[in-house]
Amino acid sequence: MGGWEGGIRVPGIFRWPGVLPAGRVIHEPTSLMDVFPTVVELGGGHVPQDRVIDGRSLVPLLQGTAEHSAHEFLFHYCGKYLHAARWHDKDSGRLWKVHYMTPRFHPEGAGACHGQGVCPCSGDGVTQHSPPLLFDLSRDPSETRPLSPGLEPRYHAVLARVHEALERHRRTLSPVPPQFSLGNIVWKPWLQPCCGTFPLCACTQDGDPSEA
Repeated sequence: MGGWEGGIRVPGIFRWPGVLPAGRVIHEPTSLMDVFPTVVELGGGHVPQDRVIDGRSLVPLLQGTAEHSAHEFLFHYCGKYLHAARWHDKDSGRLWKVHYMTPRFHPEGAGACHGQGVCPCSGDGVTQHSPPLLFDLSRDPSETRPLSPGLEPRYHAVLARVHEALERHRRTLSPVPPQFSLGNIVWKPWLQPCCGTFPLCACTQDGDPSEA
């Protein structure tokens, strides 16, 4: 889905009886990057200070002490290629989304890349947008009405603000070994938590950890 909302608005479920209030629904975009600082905070630790940590702890959101995510900006990558960026303008409350490239869905008019399994992240499988596509997700969450200078007075200001944040983000990046190599993505069952009899690592009900 590249940076489209259909690939981002995926529900997550958290359960921690006695700690997290039950029945709450949070309408905030988060990231898998947020899992690390969340677990660190829950464990009483501190995230490393010698590098940029892009994630933000989810604890305030989960406990209900914060209404909005700590992310002002989120950058949506497809593999190593930046496809889109979103900006929560806290002054106005509006949520903007900028698409720099989008996957070419097929057949034409479809909402996915049928026949390929997954959409390409680059090359002939994507469309580059110059100028970028701009959407106001607070009014158009389905991303069906791209904005233009004639429709949105803040068009140029929003693009400039997101571009500034994007350049600041890019300056924090440094080369690392490929993380999507076969050796990194292959299933490693010996690293999987197992509360059953290996290799049948399945839990069907809550129980006393001492009985595992």
